[in-house]
Amino acid sequence: MSPPRSPTPGNPELPLPDGRRLSIEGSLLLLDGAPLLRLEGADGTLHCQPLAEPEFALQALAYWRFSRDPDCQRLALDLSGAVPEALLESGLVRLEDGAPVIERAAFWQLPGLWQRGRRSAGYPEQMCLHASGRRHPRRPPKPRGEVYRRFDARLGAWVALRSLDIETDLARFNRWQNHPRVAAFWQEEGDLAQHRRYLEALAADPRVLTLIGAFDDEPFAYYEAYWAKEDRIAPFYAVDDYDRGIHMLVGEDRHRGPHKVAAWLGALAHYLFLDEPRTRRLVCEPRADNARMIQHLQALGFARLKEFDFPHKRAALMVLEREAFFARCRLA
Repeated sequence: MSPPRSPTPGNPELPLPDGRRLSIEGSLLLLDGAPLLRLEGADGTLHCQPLAEPEFALQALAYWRFSRDPDCQRLALDLSGAVPEALLESGLVRLEDGAPVIERAAFWQLPGLWQRGRRSAGYPEQMCLHASGRRHPRRPPKPRGEVYRRFDARLGAWVALRSLDIETDLARFNRWQNHPRVAAFWQEEGDLAQHRRYLEALAADPRVLTLIGAFDDEPFAYYEAYWAKEDRIAPFYAVDDYDRGIHMLVGEDRHRGPHKVAAWLGALAHYLFLDEPRTRRLVCEPRADNARMIQHLQALGFARLKEFDFPHKRAALMVLEREAFFARCRLA
């Protein structure tokens, strides 16, 4: 699929993942040039008159404001009448002293605009026993295809995640794993046959979801998202049933750099928290001497809890709490 076109420089538009585009003209918020919502600001309160379906119109307004102003934490609204129950039930709007507000931390937890395909959310909890002897929830079927898409205004590019397809991605996975920079940390060099076996084993493992990251639909990174309760990391901290861990590599050199890490790492964390609301934290265990990666993780909100020893490395335990992520996330 070709990505929706990006805005031209200086053009104040914000694309939605389905290709439609938000813009402002005077007091109107427009969707593909058609009026979506009329708004005026006074004393810190936005006086809003939805001109289309109210929930979508206010969701679009929040997306516009929170994306344009990373420091904006809440929108105080005047809807000129009773607040529709659907807005309160969805969690988009809440009442504060009787007045409607939209909060950044709540808005970014609503999956509608960014998450694609099947979610883990709502899958019934049934406990089972892992080979290690740990009890854990039975995991849902893995999604296929694209799972997340968002326009990153800082980069002027789309950031997307999709499930790995062995036939499509084997050659690039092999090339990435044999890159000296990647091999120094992953230590998974090998030929195509070896990497096919590696990926087939993960595809059959309900613990792990393999993902490809893309900028403007150009694959550049590989991720493994795993359920921590069934992983080797579990004995090293007080693991919760829905904690998720991540392994990451950037395979294309031209997509390295702190500004791009901020975009894809934020997208990856955002997707995993959206996918399962019962996930309270994300964890990862980079090599303790990988100072650059640890700095990137800390910039997103990961805390470095401790160091510990795996058989193959000295690792740093990095933990991102759900509340901390949504309180400070800058998803522009």
